[in-house]
Amino acid sequence: MTETSSAAGVPRPAWNKGKITGPKPPLRPSHVWAIRAKLDLEKRTRDLAMFNLAIDSKLRGCDLVALRVDDVAPNGYAKDRANIRQRKTGRPVRFELTEPTREALDNYLRGTNRKAGEYLFPGGRDPDRPLSTRQYARLVSKWVRGIGLDPSKFATHSMRRYAESQIMPRLLSRAPVAWTYIMALAGSSA
Repeated sequence: MTETSSAAGVPRPAWNKGKITGPKPPLRPSHVWAIRAKLDLEKRTRDLAMFNLAIDSKLRGCDLVALRVDDVAPNGYAKDRANIRQRKTGRPVRFELTEPTREALDNYLRGTNRKAGEYLFPGGRDPDRPLSTRQYARLVSKWVRGIGLDPSKFATHSMRRYAESQIMPRLLSRAPVAWTYIMALAGSSA
């Protein structure tokens, strides 16, 4: 069924008519480096810090925008590792921050004077509220469009899928140990 009825009884097209549905592909390494370079050249410190953090952490958009300064930089500078409890699953996630991410976060924090307890990426109008997931999705679209890609083909989950696509080949290249790890993740006994 491609059309629904509105309150007035006039048919209107379905919300997803003409849109690409289903899982979006991961970003490729060349895309990630192009976005990083563009954000760095344009001196968009917040966007660069957010992009790098999204790639390193593999967090969902709702968890990324809900980060507070003390989650990643309790003493005013970015730490090597962070622990976050996911909103969706309730499970803790530990991730490592790479040097470029720590540098981008430090530059962003220096420029904004964000303090412990405050949201790392505040919303536009109210600094006491985080950036919304919709605002984050618009930023991802802007970053993707900025390097000449079609934003309808990539979404916030493409950031998570990029990291996953980089980890799996590395695990598979370490045959016996990797296979045991993958099977453990899959929940089967190998």
